[in-house]
Amino acid sequence: MCAALASLLLYCGLFGFVLDRPLELGFLAGELDARLARAATIHGPKLVILAGSNGPYSHRCEVIEPMLDLPCVNGGVAVGIGLDYLFARWRAQLHPGDIVYLPMEQEQYAAGRFATSLGPDAAIMFRHDWTTLAALGPKRWLAALFAFDLRAGLMSLIEMSLVAARFHDPRAMVTGTNNAWGDHVGHSVERGAGSQGMIAAMVAPAVAAAAVRNGYGASLIAGFVAWGRGHGVQMIGGLPTEVDTVPLPGETRDAIAAVYLAQGGEFLTLPNRSRYPLADFFDTPLHLNEPCQIAHSITLARALAPLLGRTARTPPERLIDRYADPMAGVEGDPEPGCPGSGQSGE
Repeated sequence: MCAALASLLLYCGLFGFVLDRPLELGFLAGELDARLARAATIHGPKLVILAGSNGPYSHRCEVIEPMLDLPCVNGGVAVGIGLDYLFARWRAQLHPGDIVYLPMEQEQYAAGRFATSLGPDAAIMFRHDWTTLAALGPKRWLAALFAFDLRAGLMSLIEMSLVAARFHDPRAMVTGTNNAWGDHVGHSVERGAGSQGMIAAMVAPAVAAAAVRNGYGASLIAGFVAWGRGHGVQMIGGLPTEVDTVPLPGETRDAIAAVYLAQGGEFLTLPNRSRYPLADFFDTPLHLNEPCQIAHSITLARALAPLLGRTARTPPERLIDRYADPMAGVEGDPEPGCPGSGQSGE
């Protein structure tokens, strides 16, 4: 028994204070921390976009902020991050008068309790964020405690050694990076060229309406919407950007909308239901390429404006000039070209 206890203490000491994953987990933690830090600098009402990676890849606060004359933070990171952890971190930065737009990925609604508890945030919290972990309850404590294995230990040694050797992470060179708003930038059409076959193979059937209604993730989102409504935060649900080759059943769309409406939130459906042709995507069926990201954000800002009691302004010229497609504008007014923008994908 003494040997077992000593082993457990050694395990906790190593993974809680010594070993780390600065490249893989540090990357995710850094992305979330940067977005929260931006939110903390904003005094007064702000718009926060929360989702998985379709948040930063397919939405552009750099466009939405000047169009709505409202500070904007793109808070999305990755689907694997537990929603309870994500929401716990963001609650501290949301205040009366703020607006949260949630174009959550379909799989986030259907996510189960185990998948939520054993995501990368479990290891992040156990190593770096015991405050949030303590607030999530005993079941999460136990999951975080046993979130590590021999592979995790080996990868920690490798990643720590690479960082010590001043290894340069090449991801930004391949896929782009983030701007000050938390948007992903640089995922150009050129960089995504040739990926359509891979993206097509990744397209999955829509999540069933029953899976949304019964999903643990959906219950977490509903609880967050209820919390926001109780704290004077306007909560607006939306659909994620997806490839239009697989129809979105009306029952699934209604089940997603009900997650928000049942808690006193709102739900926004764009004219094309946020669905675009395969050619408009960068590297996954959820990530629009950069010109389409901008076009989608223009459409979104115009749709959000009446819900927020605002008038949508002209899109920022510096981005329009960079990505303008003369055939995409209205009456000669060029805008970033994206074939699916404003069209029904079904």
